[in-house]
Amino acid sequence: MFASKYNLPQEDILDVYQDAFVALIENAEKGKLDGLNAELKTYLFSIGKYMIFGKLRKNKTDFVEIETLPDGLEWSEVDESDQQIGLLENSLKKLGDQCYKIVRLFYYEEKKLDEIMELLPYQSKDVLKSQKARCLKHLKEMLSKN
Repeated sequence: MFASKYNLPQEDILDVYQDAFVALIENAEKGKLDGLNAELKTYLFSIGKYMIFGKLRKNKTDFVEIETLPDGLEWSEVDESDQQIGLLENSLKKLGDQCYKIVRLFYYEEKKLDEIMELLPYQSKDVLKSQKARCLKHLKEMLSKN
């Protein structure tokens, strides 16, 4: 289980599990899953993963995101969704700092464009929206090459 890699109480892990499903349902109701390019299980895993990271940050727990495989484990043994998430994360990091921040704030933290404008140096919502579109286009191109 992914969450067991981190020092979280079992109660918190169960809360994240439940909250991830609730978030998935809410996002489906809001239409955020329309045009989803990933499998549903990958999307759900991603929600849970970032909830765990958020909980760790909130608790001010020191943690390191595990990006390497444990000794003796081969990539062929890793679930396909883990590979897809790793590919997405690597591609996001290659986008550049500004694109990474925009995509992360909008999709992972579910911030509205107005909220992102307060956090990043954009004077116009239209400019931010255009930048987000360019970032997503570039991300999709990067992912399609893999």
